[in-house]
Amino acid sequence: MATAPHILSCGEVLWDRFPDGPRFGGAPVNFACHAALLGAHVQMLSAVGSDLSGSHALAILQRFGIDTTFVQSLTNAPTGSVNVSVDPAGKPSFQIETESAWDFIASEGALLDGLASVDVVYFGTLGQRSAQSRDTIRTVLREARARGVLRVLDLNLRPPFYDAALLRDSIALAGVLKLSDEELPALEAACELPLGSSPEASLHSLRSRFALDCIVLTRGADGALMVSDSGTAEQQGIPTKVVDTVGAGDAFTAAFVLGLLRGKPPADILRLACETAAAVCSHAGAIPPVAQTSHVSREERGSASFVSGAGS
Repeated sequence: MATAPHILSCGEVLWDRFPDGPRFGGAPVNFACHAALLGAHVQMLSAVGSDLSGSHALAILQRFGIDTTFVQSLTNAPTGSVNVSVDPAGKPSFQIETESAWDFIASEGALLDGLASVDVVYFGTLGQRSAQSRDTIRTVLREARARGVLRVLDLNLRPPFYDAALLRDSIALAGVLKLSDEELPALEAACELPLGSSPEASLHSLRSRFALDCIVLTRGADGALMVSDSGTAEQQGIPTKVVDTVGAGDAFTAAFVLGLLRGKPPADILRLACETAAAVCSHAGAIPPVAQTSHVSREERGSASFVSGAGS
């Protein structure tokens, strides 16, 4: 792809409230920031409150070069927040506040018209927990599908904000599916796949049933598995000293999507994606801290992605 890939990331913008302080986040935000670091032109579709947290969120997104034209600023709902705790192994748990601004994302005609120049629409399940945002995101996805735009679904399951119908309906609107090994059982149950199937068999069944281009399964420290027209590809985990795993899956997805758009072989895509995820696990928070400082140039931010050659 000669020009920078154009990505639209849809869903929640929020602050993760850790015991040691707040960190900017939300899976679509983490994905967008890493995609921008890896050389993509990224737009966000979301909403924030007309509050200090919302202003700060917009400033950080813009610092990454992310287009915030379609991040709506609302007076009737606060910017999203999540209370996060991390166990000794670095695994996070989340308590997500309800009635947040990103629950009230409105559809915009200019956004739909602009899909002609978009290469990928990224979305998840959490951003669809409210009827209004769900309808808006699905309107975008249907228009994207009609225009031949690739739709990437990152499940990002957060109980209790999903059910079987939401999972099936979301996959039906996707072209690429990314999920974790921890999420696979819920998806197998939602789609009534045979009990006792191997993960690879389940992925092939899902791909056939929903006519997906490809599916990628992340397996934490054990790497990742991808099924596509090229068959099955695997990548072992990249050794790293884990500080926390928040945002690692989102960084993986960003590198994975950029690899797809740039036509890299499956083995190379998985290797770069796993390297990116491992780098995120090695520091606190979902986004490289150096990339959040106002004086860092775009070129320096690119080098801060921790992945040698990921932007090539």
